[in-house]
Amino acid sequence: MDVPGPVSRRAAAAAAATMLLRTARVPRECWFLPTALLCAYGFFASLRPSEPFLTPYLLGSDKNLTGREEPRTDRLRVLKILWNDFLICYSSRPLLCWSVWWALSTCGYFQVINYAQGLWEKVMPSRHATIYNGAVEAVSTLLGAIAVFAVGYIKISWSTWGEMTLSLCSLLIAAAVYVMDIVGNIWACYASYVVFRIIYMVLITIATFQIAANLSMERYALVFGVNTFIALALQTLLTVVVVDASCLGLEISTQFLIYASYFALIAVIFLVSGIVSVIKKCQKPEDPEASSEVTTS
Repeated sequence: MDVPGPVSRRAAAAAAATMLLRTARVPRECWFLPTALLCAYGFFASLRPSEPFLTPYLLGSDKNLTGREEPRTDRLRVLKILWNDFLICYSSRPLLCWSVWWALSTCGYFQVINYAQGLWEKVMPSRHATIYNGAVEAVSTLLGAIAVFAVGYIKISWSTWGEMTLSLCSLLIAAAVYVMDIVGNIWACYASYVVFRIIYMVLITIATFQIAANLSMERYALVFGVNTFIALALQTLLTVVVVDASCLGLEISTQFLIYASYFALIAVIFLVSGIVSVIKKCQKPEDPEASSEVTTS
Protein backbone atom coordinates (compact mmCIF):
# COMPACT_ATOMS: atom_id res chain seq x y z
CA MET A 1 0.00 0.00 0.00
CA ASP A 2 1.47 3.33 -1.14
CA VAL A 3 1.54 6.17 1.31
CA PRO A 4 0.81 9.55 -0.31
CA GLY A 5 3.78 11.84 0.10
CA PRO A 6 4.87 15.27 -1.10
CA VAL A 7 5.80 13.97 -4.56
CA SER A 8 2.42 12.36 -5.17
CA ARG A 9 0.63 15.46 -3.91
CA ARG A 10 2.67 17.67 -6.26
CA ALA A 11 1.86 15.36 -9.15
CA ALA A 12 -1.87 15.50 -8.33
CA ALA A 13 -1.72 19.28 -8.10
CA ALA A 14 0.08 19.48 -11.46
CA ALA A 15 -2.54 17.24 -13.06
CA ALA A 16 -5.33 19.37 -11.63
CA ALA A 17 -3.65 22.56 -12.90
CA THR A 18 -3.26 21.05 -16.35
CA MET A 19 -6.94 20.11 -16.41
CA LEU A 20 -7.93 23.64 -15.38
CA LEU A 21 -5.79 25.14 -18.12
CA ARG A 22 -7.36 22.84 -20.67
CA THR A 23 -10.89 23.76 -19.59
CA ALA A 24 -9.99 27.44 -19.42
CA ARG A 25 -8.62 27.32 -22.96
CA VAL A 26 -11.93 26.21 -24.50
CA PRO A 27 -13.84 29.50 -24.08
CA ARG A 28 -10.87 31.42 -25.45
CA GLU A 29 -10.85 29.23 -28.55
CA CYS A 30 -14.62 29.75 -28.91
CA TRP A 31 -14.48 33.53 -29.10
CA PHE A 32 -11.05 33.99 -30.67
CA LEU A 33 -11.95 32.92 -34.23
CA PRO A 34 -15.17 35.01 -34.53
CA THR A 35 -13.38 38.00 -33.04
CA ALA A 36 -10.49 37.62 -35.46
CA LEU A 37 -12.88 37.34 -38.40
CA LEU A 38 -14.77 40.47 -37.33
CA CYS A 39 -11.50 42.39 -36.94
CA ALA A 40 -10.35 41.24 -40.36
CA TYR A 41 -13.68 42.22 -41.90
CA GLY A 42 -13.53 45.67 -40.32
CA PHE A 43 -9.96 46.15 -41.54
CA PHE A 44 -10.62 45.16 -45.15
CA ALA A 45 -13.96 47.02 -45.25
CA SER A 46 -12.18 50.21 -44.22
CA LEU A 47 -9.27 49.63 -46.59
CA ARG A 48 -9.55 51.91 -49.64
CA PRO A 49 -6.33 51.61 -51.59
CA SER A 50 -7.46 53.83 -54.46
CA GLU A 51 -8.29 56.87 -52.31
CA PRO A 52 -4.72 58.21 -52.02
CA PHE A 53 -4.42 58.24 -55.82
CA LEU A 54 -7.90 59.47 -56.77
CA THR A 55 -7.67 63.03 -55.47
CA PRO A 56 -4.20 63.76 -56.93
CA TYR A 57 -5.46 62.41 -60.25
CA LEU A 58 -8.51 64.65 -60.24
CA LEU A 59 -6.44 67.66 -59.15
CA GLY A 60 -3.83 67.14 -61.85
CA SER A 61 -2.86 70.00 -64.10
CA ASP A 62 -4.63 68.44 -67.09
CA LYS A 63 -7.97 68.36 -65.20
CA ASN A 64 -7.95 72.12 -64.37
CA LEU A 65 -9.86 71.61 -61.08
CA THR A 66 -9.16 73.04 -57.67
CA GLY A 67 -9.79 71.01 -54.52
CA ARG A 68 -12.91 72.98 -53.66
CA GLU A 69 -14.37 72.74 -57.17
CA GLU A 70 -13.75 68.93 -57.41
CA PRO A 71 -15.90 67.94 -54.32
CA ARG A 72 -18.61 70.47 -55.39
CA THR A 73 -18.63 69.13 -58.98
CA ASP A 74 -18.81 65.54 -57.79
CA ARG A 75 -21.67 66.26 -55.38
CA LEU A 76 -23.70 68.14 -57.97
CA ARG A 77 -23.21 65.42 -60.54
CA VAL A 78 -24.23 62.67 -58.12
CA LEU A 79 -27.30 64.59 -56.93
CA LYS A 80 -28.37 65.25 -60.51
CA ILE A 81 -28.02 61.59 -61.43
CA LEU A 82 -29.97 60.48 -58.34
CA TRP A 83 -32.77 62.98 -59.00
CA ASN A 84 -33.09 61.94 -62.64
CA ASP A 85 -33.17 58.27 -61.64
CA PHE A 86 -35.76 59.05 -58.96
CA LEU A 87 -38.05 60.74 -61.49
CA ILE A 88 -37.63 57.95 -64.01
CA CYS A 89 -38.34 55.21 -61.46
CA TYR A 90 -41.41 56.71 -59.83
CA SER A 91 -42.94 57.86 -63.11
CA SER A 92 -43.89 54.21 -63.65
CA ARG A 93 -47.41 53.72 -62.25
CA PRO A 94 -47.02 50.01 -61.33
CA LEU A 95 -43.76 50.70 -59.51
CA LEU A 96 -45.29 53.70 -57.76
CA CYS A 97 -48.31 51.69 -56.56
CA TRP A 98 -46.25 48.79 -55.23
CA SER A 99 -43.78 51.20 -53.59
CA VAL A 100 -46.55 53.16 -51.88
CA TRP A 101 -48.04 49.97 -50.47
CA TRP A 102 -44.56 48.75 -49.47
CA ALA A 103 -43.81 51.91 -47.48
CA LEU A 104 -47.25 52.30 -45.88
CA SER A 105 -47.68 48.66 -44.88
CA THR A 106 -44.12 48.34 -43.58
CA CYS A 107 -44.75 51.29 -41.28
CA GLY A 108 -47.88 49.64 -39.85
CA TYR A 109 -46.21 46.24 -39.64
CA PHE A 110 -43.36 47.58 -37.52
CA GLN A 111 -45.82 49.26 -35.17
CA VAL A 112 -47.82 46.07 -34.67
CA ILE A 113 -44.86 43.77 -34.03
CA ASN A 114 -43.18 46.33 -31.76
CA TYR A 115 -46.19 46.68 -29.45
CA ALA A 116 -47.82 43.23 -29.76
CA GLN A 117 -46.02 42.07 -26.61
CA GLY A 118 -47.60 44.90 -24.65
CA LEU A 119 -51.05 43.92 -25.88
CA TRP A 120 -50.50 40.28 -24.98
CA GLU A 121 -49.28 41.27 -21.55
CA LYS A 122 -52.54 43.12 -21.00
CA VAL A 123 -54.66 40.18 -22.20
CA MET A 124 -52.70 37.57 -20.25
CA PRO A 125 -50.16 38.89 -17.72
CA SER A 126 -47.02 36.76 -17.67
CA ARG A 127 -46.89 36.74 -13.87
CA HIS A 128 -50.28 35.01 -13.67
CA ALA A 129 -49.96 32.34 -16.38
CA THR A 130 -47.58 30.58 -18.74
CA ILE A 131 -47.15 32.54 -21.95
CA TYR A 132 -46.01 31.38 -25.39
CA ASN A 133 -45.05 34.66 -27.01
CA GLY A 134 -41.71 33.40 -28.31
CA ALA A 135 -43.25 30.24 -29.73
CA VAL A 136 -45.89 32.31 -31.54
CA GLU A 137 -43.20 34.49 -33.09
CA ALA A 138 -41.35 31.39 -34.29
CA VAL A 139 -44.47 29.68 -35.64
CA SER A 140 -45.63 32.80 -37.48
CA THR A 141 -42.21 33.18 -39.11
CA LEU A 142 -42.14 29.52 -40.17
CA LEU A 143 -45.68 29.55 -41.58
CA GLY A 144 -44.98 32.85 -43.33
CA ALA A 145 -41.93 31.35 -45.03
CA ILE A 146 -43.96 28.34 -46.17
CA ALA A 147 -46.67 30.64 -47.52
CA VAL A 148 -44.07 32.67 -49.42
CA PHE A 149 -42.82 29.52 -51.14
CA ALA A 150 -46.40 28.47 -51.96
CA VAL A 151 -47.33 31.84 -53.48
CA GLY A 152 -44.93 31.18 -56.34
CA TYR A 153 -47.45 28.70 -57.73
CA ILE A 154 -50.26 31.28 -57.87
CA LYS A 155 -50.94 32.44 -61.41
CA ILE A 156 -52.43 35.93 -61.52
CA SER A 157 -52.05 39.00 -63.71
CA TRP A 158 -50.51 41.35 -61.17
CA SER A 159 -50.57 44.25 -63.64
CA THR A 160 -54.38 44.02 -63.74
CA TRP A 161 -55.39 42.68 -60.34
CA GLY A 162 -52.42 43.66 -58.22
CA GLU A 163 -54.01 46.74 -56.63
CA MET A 164 -57.25 44.91 -55.92
CA THR A 165 -55.24 42.12 -54.29
CA LEU A 166 -53.37 44.65 -52.16
CA SER A 167 -56.69 46.18 -51.11
CA LEU A 168 -58.25 42.84 -50.14
CA CYS A 169 -55.19 41.64 -48.24
CA SER A 170 -54.80 45.00 -46.46
CA LEU A 171 -58.43 44.64 -45.35
CA LEU A 172 -57.65 41.15 -44.00
CA ILE A 173 -54.66 42.56 -42.13
CA ALA A 174 -56.87 45.29 -40.66
CA ALA A 175 -59.37 42.64 -39.55
CA ALA A 176 -56.62 40.55 -37.92
CA VAL A 177 -55.28 43.54 -36.01
CA TYR A 178 -58.81 44.51 -34.95
CA VAL A 179 -59.49 40.98 -33.65
CA MET A 180 -56.24 41.10 -31.69
CA ASP A 181 -57.47 44.28 -30.07
CA ILE A 182 -61.05 43.43 -29.15
CA VAL A 183 -60.86 39.78 -28.03
CA GLY A 184 -59.94 38.97 -24.49
CA ASN A 185 -58.58 35.50 -25.24
CA ILE A 186 -54.83 35.13 -25.59
CA TRP A 187 -55.12 32.25 -28.07
CA ALA A 188 -57.33 34.31 -30.34
CA CYS A 189 -54.72 37.08 -30.12
CA TYR A 190 -52.00 34.61 -31.04
CA ALA A 191 -53.97 33.24 -34.00
CA SER A 192 -54.74 36.73 -35.32
CA TYR A 193 -51.09 37.71 -35.01
CA VAL A 194 -50.02 34.63 -37.00
CA VAL A 195 -52.54 35.48 -39.74
CA PHE A 196 -51.34 39.09 -39.75
CA ARG A 197 -47.69 38.12 -40.21
CA ILE A 198 -48.39 35.48 -42.87
CA ILE A 199 -50.38 37.90 -45.04
CA TYR A 200 -47.81 40.63 -44.67
CA MET A 201 -44.85 38.35 -45.46
CA VAL A 202 -46.55 37.03 -48.59
CA LEU A 203 -47.49 40.49 -49.83
CA ILE A 204 -44.16 42.12 -49.06
CA THR A 205 -42.43 39.35 -51.03
CA ILE A 206 -44.73 39.92 -54.00
CA ALA A 207 -44.29 43.69 -53.73
CA THR A 208 -40.50 43.37 -53.60
CA PHE A 209 -40.52 41.16 -56.69
CA GLN A 210 -42.84 43.49 -58.60
CA ILE A 211 -40.72 46.52 -57.75
CA ALA A 212 -37.54 44.74 -58.79
CA ALA A 213 -39.17 43.56 -62.04
CA ASN A 214 -39.83 47.19 -63.03
CA LEU A 215 -36.27 48.34 -62.28
CA SER A 216 -32.79 47.99 -63.63
CA MET A 217 -30.38 46.48 -61.14
CA GLU A 218 -28.49 49.78 -60.75
CA ARG A 219 -31.59 51.45 -59.28
CA TYR A 220 -32.47 48.83 -56.66
CA ALA A 221 -30.64 50.64 -53.88
CA LEU A 222 -32.27 53.98 -54.74
CA VAL A 223 -35.87 52.76 -54.80
CA PHE A 224 -35.69 50.41 -51.82
CA GLY A 225 -33.73 53.02 -49.88
CA VAL A 226 -36.39 55.68 -50.55
CA ASN A 227 -39.19 53.25 -49.68
CA THR A 228 -37.50 52.26 -46.43
CA PHE A 229 -36.83 55.88 -45.52
CA ILE A 230 -40.50 56.79 -46.06
CA ALA A 231 -41.64 53.77 -44.02
CA LEU A 232 -39.37 54.66 -41.09
CA ALA A 233 -40.32 58.34 -41.26
CA LEU A 234 -44.02 57.44 -41.12
CA GLN A 235 -43.38 55.01 -38.27
CA THR A 236 -41.55 57.70 -36.32
CA LEU A 237 -44.43 60.12 -36.86
CA LEU A 238 -47.00 57.49 -35.87
CA THR A 239 -45.03 56.62 -32.74
CA VAL A 240 -44.69 60.24 -31.69
CA VAL A 241 -48.39 60.99 -32.22
CA VAL A 242 -49.95 57.77 -30.90
CA VAL A 243 -47.50 56.31 -28.37
CA ASP A 244 -45.39 59.14 -27.00
CA ALA A 245 -46.67 60.61 -23.76
CA SER A 246 -45.75 64.12 -24.92
CA CYS A 247 -48.51 63.88 -27.56
CA LEU A 248 -51.52 61.55 -27.29
CA GLY A 249 -49.92 58.74 -25.26
CA LEU A 250 -52.80 56.38 -25.93
CA GLU A 251 -53.48 53.15 -24.07
CA ILE A 252 -52.34 49.96 -25.82
CA SER A 253 -55.78 48.76 -26.95
CA THR A 254 -56.57 52.18 -28.42
CA GLN A 255 -53.24 52.10 -30.24
CA PHE A 256 -54.16 48.81 -31.92
CA LEU A 257 -57.54 50.20 -32.89
CA ILE A 258 -55.69 52.99 -34.70
CA TYR A 259 -53.37 50.49 -36.37
CA ALA A 260 -56.36 48.49 -37.61
CA SER A 261 -57.92 51.70 -38.95
CA TYR A 262 -54.60 52.54 -40.59
CA PHE A 263 -54.59 49.29 -42.57
CA ALA A 264 -58.27 49.75 -43.41
CA LEU A 265 -57.41 53.16 -44.87
CA ILE A 266 -54.69 51.54 -46.99
CA ALA A 267 -57.28 49.02 -48.21
CA VAL A 268 -59.66 51.83 -49.23
CA ILE A 269 -56.91 53.73 -51.07
CA PHE A 270 -55.92 50.72 -53.14
CA LEU A 271 -59.53 49.68 -53.71
CA VAL A 272 -60.25 53.02 -55.36
CA SER A 273 -56.99 52.93 -57.29
CA GLY A 274 -57.61 49.33 -58.38
CA ILE A 275 -61.15 50.06 -59.59
CA VAL A 276 -59.90 52.99 -61.65
CA SER A 277 -57.10 50.85 -63.10
CA VAL A 278 -59.42 47.98 -64.05
CA ILE A 279 -61.92 50.36 -65.66
CA LYS A 280 -59.17 51.97 -67.74
CA LYS A 281 -57.93 48.58 -68.91
CA CYS A 282 -61.46 47.49 -69.85
CA GLN A 283 -62.12 50.72 -71.75
CA LYS A 284 -58.80 50.59 -73.62
CA PRO A 285 -59.53 49.87 -77.32
CA GLU A 286 -58.18 46.57 -78.57
CA ASP A 287 -55.43 46.67 -81.15
CA PRO A 288 -56.95 45.21 -84.39
CA GLU A 289 -53.55 43.95 -85.62
CA ALA A 290 -52.94 42.12 -82.35
CA SER A 291 -56.40 40.56 -82.42
CA SER A 292 -55.95 39.40 -86.03
CA GLU A 293 -52.62 37.81 -85.12
CA VAL A 294 -54.26 35.94 -82.24
CA THR A 295 -57.10 34.75 -84.51
CA THR A 296 -54.66 33.55 -87.18
CA SER A 297 -52.53 31.69 -84.67
